[in-house]
Amino acid sequence: MRLVDLSSAVDASSFEPDPVVHEVLTPREGARHMSEEMRLHFGIEIDPDELPDSEFLSLDRITLTTHTGTHVDAPSHYGSLATYGDGTPRNIDEMPLDWFYRPGVVLDLTEHGTGVAGQADLEKEFARIGYTPAPLDVVLLNTGASAKAGTPEYFSEFVGLDGPAVKLLLDLGVRVIGTDAFSLDAPFADIIARYRETGDRSVLWPAHVTGRHREYCQIERLANLDALPVPYGFRVACFPVKIAGAGAGWARAVAVIDE
Repeated sequence: MRLVDLSSAVDASSFEPDPVVHEVLTPREGARHMSEEMRLHFGIEIDPDELPDSEFLSLDRITLTTHTGTHVDAPSHYGSLATYGDGTPRNIDEMPLDWFYRPGVVLDLTEHGTGVAGQADLEKEFARIGYTPAPLDVVLLNTGASAKAGTPEYFSEFVGLDGPAVKLLLDLGVRVIGTDAFSLDAPFADIIARYRETGDRSVLWPAHVTGRHREYCQIERLANLDALPVPYGFRVACFPVKIAGAGAGWARAVAVIDE
């Protein structure tokens, strides 16, 4: 088999609306840190210079949101209440693992400009590739947005899905929808402009709001989707990090291709 990395990095050197702070303790600094922690918490004294090469271990401290880099949104991210089940949307640590290792389907939306793609656009793609997503398939949207990753334009110039398009996939039994863009919805400015023009609240983040009524997860900020050699016939592994009570979790998304 061949593995294709579909993940974008958490990178403190890249532009982020919520900047990433990445502090690194060197192995020498780690020795001093460990020595102090041992003294404070366990009453054990050890001089850092007694350690081999006067070093211990490096340590990374990172400050970031769970929506930085490739991540999976849980139903609780979409709102505090749900109209399904018992009315309480699940957090990321409560989602079934078997949603996140499934056959994958990649749809090409690279010809769309900034804005939204609709149900007809998805159906056109189904016809082009000769395949309609099956229940629990992971559907990935190749919008071309990942080429702008690390720039301000990545957060303002991309295509998302409208409400009917999301509902079409959910009606087919899809429970995980991924995109290489910043959001499964259109950019903020595009959404607000259409709302001001029409007064229609259904254009306000419909992909996310739909999750208040239909349980599903989004994978946002994927990468490298154009490296997939086929539109279907591969598997996707995208297990989210198990963060208790969180509305999202980082994921290392990978395509598994049999050869």
